[in-house]
Amino acid sequence: MLQYALKVLVSAIVVVAVAELGKRSSLWGALLASLPLTSLLAFIWIYRDTGNVAAVAALSTGIFWLVLASLPLFLILPALLRHGVAFWPALGLACLATVGAYFGLVWALGRLGVRI
Repeated sequence: MLQYALKVLVSAIVVVAVAELGKRSSLWGALLASLPLTSLLAFIWIYRDTGNVAAVAALSTGIFWLVLASLPLFLILPALLRHGVAFWPALGLACLATVGAYFGLVWALGRLGVRI
C-alpha cells in the first residue's frame, strides 16, 4: 500500500509541476510536459513491480506508435482557440479528433501487421 501511495504522490507531483510551470512560462511548462515522464515512471513502476523487461519493452513500443495519434491534439486545440472557439468546446473537439486518430492509427497498424 505504501508503494502505491508513493506512485500516486510522485505522479501527482509531476502533473502539478507542469501546471505550475505552465502558468509562469509556456516554454518551461511545455518542456516539462513534453518529457516522457509519465512513460519513464510507468517503465520504472512496471519493472520494480514485476522485473519483466519484455513488458517494459512492449509498453515502450506501444507508446512510440500511439504518440503519433496524440499529435493532432496539439495542433487542433490551439488552431480552434485562435479562431475564437471557446476553451471547452475546442478541447472537446480536439479530444474527439485525437480519439479518431487513435482508432485510425490502430486500424492502419493492424493492417500493416503491427500489434500493440
